[in-house]
Amino acid sequence: MSQPTENAENAPSAAQNALLDPTTFVFPKPLELNTITIEFCDRCRWQHRATWVQTELLITFGPSAIGSITLIPRMSDETAGRFRVWLSMPGEESALLMWDRKVEGGFPELKVLKQRIRDKVQPGKSLGHSDHKA
Repeated sequence: MSQPTENAENAPSAAQNALLDPTTFVFPKPLELNTITIEFCDRCRWQHRATWVQTELLITFGPSAIGSITLIPRMSDETAGRFRVWLSMPGEESALLMWDRKVEGGFPELKVLKQRIRDKVQPGKSLGHSDHKA
């Protein structure tokens, strides 16, 4: 039996090989973009809620407005019951607190959270049904 030979049609090109070469990979610089950070109490089992909010915000705003969303689980006595959403914007000295569960008296209604974030990162952007008054 003969061994299959690699023909020119099936051989990966130099460009394809370069795309798969880990030494050419460059870490993205998320702080050059708008970023959202969601802090949540892990002892309260709020990871699912945090990931749901993360997904909704990414779907609504996309990479042109939000470069990344980071989830930070907290487990200390000082952070018990915490659920905060922060917005960091390039050129701003400090992050903006967009939601705090304890201050606001509950979890964010996504409509309200999306409007607050939109007003900072894409003023004038329509949020469709999330902009309609109840």
